[in-house]
This record gives sequence, C-alpha cells and structure tokens, in this order.
Amino acid sequence: MSSKSYDYVIVGGGTAGCVLASRLRQDNPSLSIVIVEAGSDISRRPDVLDGSQWAPLLATELNWQYQTVPQKHLGGRVVANAAGKALGGSTAINAGAWTRGDSQNYDHWGEAVNDNRWSYDGFLPYFRKIETFHDPHGDKEVHGFDGAIHMVPSHLRGYPLREQIKAAWADTGVPFNEDMNNGNPLGVADMIENRLNGNRIVAPLVYPLDGVHIMTETLVKRVIVQDIDGNKVATAIELADNEATIITARREVIVSAGAFRSPQILMLSGLGPKSELQNHGIDVILDIPDVGLHLHDHISVFQWWKLKNPERGLSIGSPAFNNPNYFKGNPVDFFITQSVPQQGLLNTLAADGNNNDPETHRVASQRSHHETWIMYIAQNAEIPTLVPDGTHIMTSIICMLPTSRGSIRLADTNPHTAPLVDPNYMATEADRYILREGMRKLYQVFRETDAGRAIIDSETVGDGLKAVSAEIGDEDLDEKIRSHPGTMFHTAGTLSMGKVVDTSMRVNGVDRLRVVDASVIPVPLAGHLQNCVYAMAEQAADIILNDTM
Repeated sequence: MSSKSYDYVIVGGGTAGCVLASRLRQDNPSLSIVIVEAGSDISRRPDVLDGSQWAPLLATELNWQYQTVPQKHLGGRVVANAAGKALGGSTAINAGAWTRGDSQNYDHWGEAVNDNRWSYDGFLPYFRKIETFHDPHGDKEVHGFDGAIHMVPSHLRGYPLREQIKAAWADTGVPFNEDMNNGNPLGVADMIENRLNGNRIVAPLVYPLDGVHIMTETLVKRVIVQDIDGNKVATAIELADNEATIITARREVIVSAGAFRSPQILMLSGLGPKSELQNHGIDVILDIPDVGLHLHDHISVFQWWKLKNPERGLSIGSPAFNNPNYFKGNPVDFFITQSVPQQGLLNTLAADGNNNDPETHRVASQRSHHETWIMYIAQNAEIPTLVPDGTHIMTSIICMLPTSRGSIRLADTNPHTAPLVDPNYMATEADRYILREGMRKLYQVFRETDAGRAIIDSETVGDGLKAVSAEIGDEDLDEKIRSHPGTMFHTAGTLSMGKVVDTSMRVNGVDRLRVVDASVIPVPLAGHLQNCVYAMAEQAADIILNDTM
C-alpha cells in the first residue's frame, strides 16, 4: 500500500473540480492540491477542441455512456445518458449551450435551503464573474465582460430559415427575447454557445491548473472516513488500483465526480441509505437516507418535419447548405422558452396527488416550463426515410421543470461497475402535460401560421404514430413521447443540498467532506447546467476559502 498527502483532494476533474482547484490555488499558491480524474487529458485533442464535433464524441471513451434501467413510463425503453469522462468532464463533450435558466428557479433553490447565497441574487456575481458577454454594450449589472467563458450568439451564422421561423413564433404570440440570460428566458431567443473562434471551451484550458497535481485515468474507490474524538472525519481516499493506494487530505476531501458517480462513491464509502449499504455488505459509517435520491433531469421528445423547399439549402445534407459559418456551432437559431396554462398544470399536479407537496406545487407558480429547439438537421435510425439529406428539420421539446424524481443505486461494490440509473422519466401527469402542451404549440407555429406553412410540408412520423393535429388526443401525444424520448444529459439532485449536503456543501454528519457538482442542485433549473455548475464552483471556492480564514 502506497500513500501520498495533499491539503485538498478533489475527486473528479470535471467542470466543478477544475474551477475549484484553479481558484483555491490562485488564492493561496502554497496549497497542495490534487485532482484525481478517471478520464484522460484531452487538452491536445483536435476532435475535442473542434466545437462542431460534440455528437461523435458521445460514442467515444470520453463519455461514461450510462444506460438507464428500463423506464416504466416509457414502455420499458432504456435511455442513454452522457457524462464526460475526461479532464474537463462534460465540458469536453457537451453541445456548448450557455443558458443560466430562470431567476425564479434559483430563488426557489435559495428558499428551499434557507440561504440567499443560492438565490438568483446570490448567484449573479458569479454568473458575471465567469463570462465574457458577446455584446460589449450589454448590461453590466447583468453580465460580465472579462471572465473565462466566451460566448457566441447563433445569429452570427446566418441560417436561411431564421427570419421565417422567428415570424411564425411571433404570429402565435411568442415575442423575441433579446437576452435569455437576463433571468427571464421566456420567448424566442438566440441560442448562445460557449465557444471562442469556433473552438470548444474546456474547463482546464480556461481555468489554469498550474501547480495542481493532476492524476488522470485514475478511478477512486471510496472516501475513507474515520472516528476522531467522537466525530466522523473524512481523512483520505482509496484508489481503485491493485495497490489500494491511499491519498490523504490534510484539510478536506471534495467530491466532484458528477451526479452519477458522486453518490456511488459516497455509498461505497459507507455513507448512504442504511438498507442499501447493508444489502451490498458495506459497513455503514453513517445512515444518510437521501444519498442517490431526488434525481431530476430534462426529458425531451423529438419530432421530424418535411421541408417545402429543401432545394433552397435549409438543412444539413443539402449541397446548398454550404456556408462555412453554418458549421461554427450547433445548427440551431433559437431557444424558445414558454409557460404552460396554469390551471391545466394545477389540475395535473392534483391528479398526481401533489396537493400538499410544496416542491412540486412550486412548479405551477414558475414560468419556464418547456424549451423548444428547431435543428437544421434530421435523422432517426428508427425511421429509415429520415437521413440527413437536407429534406427535413428536427425539433426537440424539453420539459425544463420536471416533477418526476429518480435515483442512483449501487449495482454492486465494484467501483468500475456503473451504478443503476433510474431517472423515472415521465412518471407524472404534470411532466406529460408540459410536453403535450409543447407539441401542441409547435403544431400551431408550423401548421397554423402563414410563415410556418411556408416552411413545413408535413410532420414525418414512425410506424403506428400519428402526426400532431388540432384534434389529436392526449394518449396519442403520450405515445409519441414514449416512442421518441431523449434527454439533455442534465442529471442533477442525487446529493441534494438541504438533504445530503448543507449550504456550504459539507456532507451532513461528516467533517472535512464536501460535494461540489450538479448532484447538489436541489431543484430543476430551466437552463443548461454547465453555466450553473461553473458559477456554483466559483461560489464554492469562495465558501471554502472563507471557512479556512
């Protein structure tokens, strides 16, 4: 058995882990810090740095490639879930969407944990700190202009359907939103991506790790927790190698392994639901019933639409879709964020039996229920006629404030084995209602406006499914959801703040152990999570530094 020691041991070199290590070291260069990362160093890989290549990366070793257990409410389907396995974590493989979400969601978070640091006002200084806003004349109260993360708006790419699609949404009463990252994302807004000169922004390349010891391709087995003077104290980690290597933390162990792995590591360390640990023969160090519970994710439904005039070069695959600018980001113009009718949502919450549940009832008083993407590409292996030949476009409608909750459980005690992932997708009538309303609204845009009808010939559907119409019933829409579900890979909540960690991100009942990653996010956010995780990690670094003063 070999042993090493550092002031801070960070388990996971993803988005949060890189930010933490960088900021702690910058503030105090005398600190010794180690990042222990299961994946590789991708800083010199051109396929990673090319921001347009994220989809092929999902099929590589840079993705943990989790598979859910069969989903009861999706007809037994298994849904693929992505998570980055590399230094930089999911910033190495994601699509680059850069959205904060809705201020109401953060205020809900702050109220839920009774700490204003996690409200929108508490986050705002960190949102500003991390970004270089794309418009130098933007609002300085809202945005930052010298941060690590650069961003680019979709309008610079000049896609040919932009104005027609914008007009179609306007004809249904959905206005243009000049800045969806100002705390209110409602409306039609430019897709914002974090890129610089067309290149992907990967966390370790913009958060310097000089002086930080980095161990890549190194899997952690567990956190070692000892009884010291009657207290449970995290003192070290054990690696999942043949030598049972121990790395000691003189100050703290910080787990930043993500919403799938962080709860797995805690359970393998004897920290989790007592019955779960005992079932696997793990010594119970501390019974923490909520470890692995409260999983939430953004579930979506895909649709495909045949274009009226594909010869104009409107979608990828057409020879005329050839402007080099089109390929400097995702082939998307807009994020369209909308509310659903409140009474309809209240009715579904009541049907779900949530009359007395403040967390889910809160969804009815919030506004950013679903988000729509219109992508200038289309393919689906289950529909043979759908190939990227420029004749179709694809849409995705995303439930941004789901009430379904899932779990992460152990498959066995081997740290190399993926945990059992059960998001419990579409378990509630509320979630189904939100997606149905999104599909009905999109039908209105494409088939009931002059601008929409000028673009779209028809919806292309798989065998046994109905195209959306004004008369389509709920069950037929639900079948479309079950047949073509997807996820935005925004899994969170599995070590929820207020249940597993406190508002300083310390694991309840264990000294010198924190969790800093998406697993602590206690409520769904109507945004793409990397923005939040960067800002969260910045705030966590300040909290840790203040705790040591």
